[in-house]
Amino acid sequence: MNCEIDVPATAGVSVFEALETRRAIKHYDPAFALDDATLRRLLTAAALAPTAFNMQNRHVVVVRDPARKARLQQAAFGQPQVAQAAAVFVLCGDHDAHRRTDRYLRHAPAAARAAMEPMIAAAFDGEAAKQREEGVRSTAMMAMALMLAATELGLDSGPMTGFDPAQVSALLGLDDAHPPTMLVVVGRGARVAHPRLGLLDLDEFVSLERFGERTLRGALEVV
Repeated sequence: MNCEIDVPATAGVSVFEALETRRAIKHYDPAFALDDATLRRLLTAAALAPTAFNMQNRHVVVVRDPARKARLQQAAFGQPQVAQAAAVFVLCGDHDAHRRTDRYLRHAPAAARAAMEPMIAAAFDGEAAKQREEGVRSTAMMAMALMLAATELGLDSGPMTGFDPAQVSALLGLDDAHPPTMLVVVGRGARVAHPRLGLLDLDEFVSLERFGERTLRGALEVV
């Protein structure tokens, strides 16, 4: 069932407003669906999240089929939002991206490509830990971009790390070079989020110039 998107009052918000109003929603209207045009807008925004050397070392599997979402829910320890949400974005690292510079440097000037290719090889060839860490960083930034874009469109979303990677990989046919690092569910929320549990004050997590120099004080003003 494809539902027309009702654009709520949050649509068209600024980045600051999106950051303040975005919440991790756990329950969704299962009758709501995302059409391809909206899916493209979300993915286009998510693709703008930065990556080292422009590697774009990430892959997204979008799951909208109800039967597959139900199986994915089992791999996510039964969490209801996986089956209820309109779409589940399975964000995966791409541990082979450093080897395929022809994909992401194809539009780069020749001089820039000649300079970057040996740097990429030196940083990632044979470095499994670095490939994994960079994949996590890239997918994490993509997840935030995706959720902010969803908020801009008046949609609800939620990031998830509670899932069995082996089960998710088997269900979606992922290979060893593309491990799932995060799920992001997107749809129309069916329940209001619980009140925020509270944020640290500035002097509890910010240092100026040197660790421990906590001279920027005050509570954060977030609704």
